[in-house]
Amino acid sequence: MPSKALLRPADALAEARRVPGAAQAVTGKLDVQAVLDRRDEIIGGLDDSGQVGWLESRGVTLVRGHGRLDGERRVRVGERVLHALRAVVIATGSGAAIPPIPGLAEARPWTNREVTTATKIPGRLLILGGGVVGVEMSQAYATLGSQVTVIEAGQRLIPREEPYASEQLRQALTGRGVDVRTGVRAETVRRDGPDVTVTLSGGQAVAGDEILVAAGRRPRTQDLGLQTVGLQPGRPVEVDGRLAVPGLPWLHAIGDASGRSLLTHMGKYQAHVLSQILDGHPATAGGDDAAARRVIFTDPQVAAVGLTLMAARHQGAEARAYDVPSSGTAGGAFHGTGTPGTARIVVDEHRQ
Repeated sequence: MPSKALLRPADALAEARRVPGAAQAVTGKLDVQAVLDRRDEIIGGLDDSGQVGWLESRGVTLVRGHGRLDGERRVRVGERVLHALRAVVIATGSGAAIPPIPGLAEARPWTNREVTTATKIPGRLLILGGGVVGVEMSQAYATLGSQVTVIEAGQRLIPREEPYASEQLRQALTGRGVDVRTGVRAETVRRDGPDVTVTLSGGQAVAGDEILVAAGRRPRTQDLGLQTVGLQPGRPVEVDGRLAVPGLPWLHAIGDASGRSLLTHMGKYQAHVLSQILDGHPATAGGDDAAARRVIFTDPQVAAVGLTLMAARHQGAEARAYDVPSSGTAGGAFHGTGTPGTARIVVDEHRQ
């Protein structure tokens, strides 16, 4: 929610500027403080107390504190031990993975939490990683006035998606003033007062006021007492199609904690399926691989469902791609002149 709140105002302006008639009415710039205030309103200042009544109205008892497994069907919260008659569900999500780059931890890096809740926009922002968080926040902060540099060790941005999408997104970000550097690694990081300096693998150095680490996720399972039931802390909690841990049918994991698909809507989907399972229905969870539907909320957006052309071919399909520019469709024309993007359909030519 906070990331989308930061992205939406500039998206709305760009959309209007592509439509003749509306474009002439857009004469001002983004009000940065108003954007941040709206973001705070949407997330309620990270205060979840407003949801407690909703839980209680549905018979849910909320226990606040750090919960840890304490053996079979037991969860300890401080001095209190809760006993589950039927099931324990782990839904602790994931946190940012901090690469072991010399000096990075000491440089007080931002993660997705700090970058989406910042109270002021830095003049210069360095971003380690060109995945979903990296590209979304590079666009958001560039539109809010930061000089943004993205450092990606791979050869292209959003490597999970189609190469043409990576290139079109790179062009869009560069057009917004983002300095995109691919194929280079951060070798060292140093904070000297207000400045952060990153030395790159090619010997160059780039400087910023803040540095965002967007180089992957790790499950929040390090301190959950997993060892008390024979599982390894810090690792994803692997589950079967019924979202249960093999050999521990009372223990379930959903969302990022299971490592199956690190997408918010997939976690919600798994929660829905698990509710059916615990209610006695013969449900199973699927769609946890590279074919899961997904969206990156940049401009142009990158939306996909199913396999990329390369992934389909790696699975042995005789796949072919059919591409159509977004501006070449009737729907794209309604959205404005020069609507960016490309639509692709990947077809298995030998499948009836």
